[in-house]
Amino acid sequence: MLEPPKFVDNDCYNGSRSFAWLADMVGLSVDLVNFLICQISALFLASLFRSMLHPSKVSSKLRHTFALSIGLAFGYFCFGQQAIHIAGLPAICYIVIRTQDPRIVQRAVLLVAMSYLLCVHLMRQLYDYGSYALDITGPLMIITQKVTSLAFSIHDGFVRRDEDLTKAQQYHAIRKMPSALEYFSYVWHFQSILAGPLVFYKDYIEFVEGYNLLSSPPGNGNLENSKREVVLEPSPTKAVIRKVIGSLVCAFIFMKFVKIYPVKDMKEDDFQNNTSMIYKYWYAMMATTCIRFKYYHAWLLADAICNNSGLGFTGYDKDGNPKWDLISNINVLSFEFSTNMRDAINNWNCGTNRWLRTLVYERVPKQYGTLLTFALSAVWHGFYPGYYLTFATGAVVVTAARTGRRLFRHRFQSTQVTRMFYDILTCMITRVVLGYATFPFVLLEFMGSIKLYLRFYLCLHIISLVTIFILPKFIRGDRSARSSNGSGSVRLSSGKDGSVTSGLPATAAAAALTAGNDLNEDGAQDKHAQCKVNTPTHQQPSAAALHNNTTEQQPNEQPNNVNPRPRPQLLQQQPDKMPMPRCARDAVSVPHDQCEMDQLSSKLKEKIEAETKNIEEFIDKTVTETVSGIVEFKNDLMRDIEFPKLKLPGSAPLESLAGGGLRKRNISSVHDNGTDPGNAPADLHSSLEENGAAFLKKEIEVINAVVQQAVPAVLSNGHAK
Repeated sequence: MLEPPKFVDNDCYNGSRSFAWLADMVGLSVDLVNFLICQISALFLASLFRSMLHPSKVSSKLRHTFALSIGLAFGYFCFGQQAIHIAGLPAICYIVIRTQDPRIVQRAVLLVAMSYLLCVHLMRQLYDYGSYALDITGPLMIITQKVTSLAFSIHDGFVRRDEDLTKAQQYHAIRKMPSALEYFSYVWHFQSILAGPLVFYKDYIEFVEGYNLLSSPPGNGNLENSKREVVLEPSPTKAVIRKVIGSLVCAFIFMKFVKIYPVKDMKEDDFQNNTSMIYKYWYAMMATTCIRFKYYHAWLLADAICNNSGLGFTGYDKDGNPKWDLISNINVLSFEFSTNMRDAINNWNCGTNRWLRTLVYERVPKQYGTLLTFALSAVWHGFYPGYYLTFATGAVVVTAARTGRRLFRHRFQSTQVTRMFYDILTCMITRVVLGYATFPFVLLEFMGSIKLYLRFYLCLHIISLVTIFILPKFIRGDRSARSSNGSGSVRLSSGKDGSVTSGLPATAAAAALTAGNDLNEDGAQDKHAQCKVNTPTHQQPSAAALHNNTTEQQPNEQPNNVNPRPRPQLLQQQPDKMPMPRCARDAVSVPHDQCEMDQLSSKLKEKIEAETKNIEEFIDKTVTETVSGIVEFKNDLMRDIEFPKLKLPGSAPLESLAGGGLRKRNISSVHDNGTDPGNAPADLHSSLEENGAAFLKKEIEVINAVVQQAVPAVLSNGHAK
C-alpha cells in the first residue's frame, strides 16, 4: 500500500472493482478498500487456520494447500492480471533452486530475483510514474526477500560448515530441499503476501508442521517428563486484540491528519516561497509523521494476522506468559520516542533489517559490508531519485549524530535534571531530522526535493558536516566512551516497499553507509533486546499430538529444528563446539550499542549497578579489614588452642611433628633464618609462645579499633551513596 495524498481512483489499477460502491461510500480509493477487505478477511481466516486446521487435526499438506490458495486468491483480487508476476518470479527462482549447484545457488537466485524485481520497478515508473496506488511491486519485494533468504539458507545447509556460520545462519540453515508444495506455500501464504512481514523459511515450516510450539512453559516446572507430550499452546487473543486496536488508532490518526498535511503541497511554489523556515520544518516533520502512521497501521494489522494464525510465537517469558514477537516489523513507541537515529533505525522495518544483515553484511568482507548493504537496499526499493536523496542525507546525519553524541552527551550526565533535558532535546532533534531527511522519499521527485532543500538553505547538511569535520578539532569528546559508540551494531533498515513493508530506508541504508563501527559480530547481546531474545528452548511436540513423521532430527540440534537430512561432516563435529541457537529470536537478534538513556529499564539497571559498585567499594575500605582480622584471629586460635596435642591413631603425637604444637603465624623469622621449628630448642619454643600471646593481644586491640570505626560509618553512611 503506497501513500495516497488524495483518495482517488487510479486508471492504471488492475485489481477488482467489485467494491467501488463501498469505496465511494467511505471516501477511499478502490485499491485501499480491496487491501483492507483482504486483510480483514485474512484476520478471520487466520483464526480458522489455527483452530480447525490445527496441526494436531489435519496434515501439514492440507495446511500448506489452504495457505497458498488463499494467498493466490488475495493476490488476484488486489492486482488482477498483474498477479502473474506473483507466480512468475517464485516459479523461475524455484527452477533455479532445483537445478543449480548449492555452491552457487544463492548468487543465482539473488541475481534472478533482483533482476525480475527491478524490471517490474522500471515498468511501473514508465507507465504510472509517481503513482500512490496499490501495485504489484509491494508483494514482489516481499517475495524477493523470501526466495533469496531461502536460497542462502540452502547454501548454508548444504555447503558450509557449522563453525563458519553465524548463529543466525546456523539457525536458518536448510538441509532438506523444499518440495514444491512447501516452497510455494512459503512464498504465497495469505498471512504475509500483501504487507509482510518477512518470515524465514525454517520458522514458517515449523509453524505449519507444529514444531514451533513448546511442550510446557517454564513456569510449569512441576510437570513431569512423562507428561511432556501434552502441548500447551498459548492463546494469541490478547496480543491480537492489542495489535488490532493499535492498528485502528494509527489508521484514524493517518486519516485525520494526512489531508491536513498533504505531502504534495511541499512541491508547490506557494509553499516554498511564501512560508517561513520554521513552518517548512514543521510541515515536513508533520507530513512525514502522518505517512508513517499508515505504515504502522498496515504492519500492526499484518502482525496481528500472523499471530492469530499461531505464527510469531517465540516461547514463554520467565513468568510463563506467551511471547508473540518473532516477526514483529515495527516498535511504534520506541521509534517515535527514540533519542537518536540509531534507535530509530533499529525499531523500523525490522524484517528488512534482518534480511539485509543475513544476506549481505555478514557474508561479504568487512571493508565492503556497509557499501554493499546500502547498494542492495537502494536498488531493492526501485529507481525513484527521491529514494537516493534520502539515503544520502541519512548517511550524513547519522554520522553527524554519532559524532555529536560522543562530543556532547557525557556533559549532560552529571545530574538527573541534565540527563532528562538531554533526552528530551535529542528526542525533539531526532523528530526534526527525520522529517528533513525523509521527505524526498515520499515526494519521489528529484527537482522538487532539491528545491525544497535549497529553501532550507541545506542547513542540516551544513550542520552535519561541521559536526563531523570541524567540531572534533575544538571540542574534546568523551574519552571513556568507545570509539563511534563502540561495538554496538545498527540493524540496517530499508524503508518503504511498494506495499507497506518499507518506509524510511533513508535512515536505514544511510546507516549502512556510515555505521561501519556500529556493526559487529552477532555474539554480543543487546541489553535493550534481552527481554525478547532470551526465550526458552523450543521443544518438539510428540508424534501423537502432531501429524508429521516425515523429518529426522539432526543430532546436534534442539528438538524444534526441522532438519531431516544431516550432512556427514556434521556427524563428526563435537556438539559443544558451537551451540545452536535455541530459538528464532536468539538467531535473528541484532546486537547494537548500549544506550542507557534510551530505555527506562536500562536506566534502572545502570542506577542499580552504580549503587552496587559504591557499596562494594565501601565494604572494601571498611568491613573487609574487620573480616580479614577476624579470619586471621580465628586461624591462630585454631592453630594454637584447639589442636595443641592432637594425636593421630597409630602415629606419633602431632606435637612431635610440629615442635610441640602447630606452627604459629609469627614464626616466619625462624624459616627465614633456616631453622626448622621441629628441631628448635626449648627456649625458642617458649619465646614463640610469648610472641603468640603478644600477637593475640595485639590482634584483639586491632579488631576493637576497626570495629569502633566501621560500625558508626555503616550506620551513618550505609545509604549515603
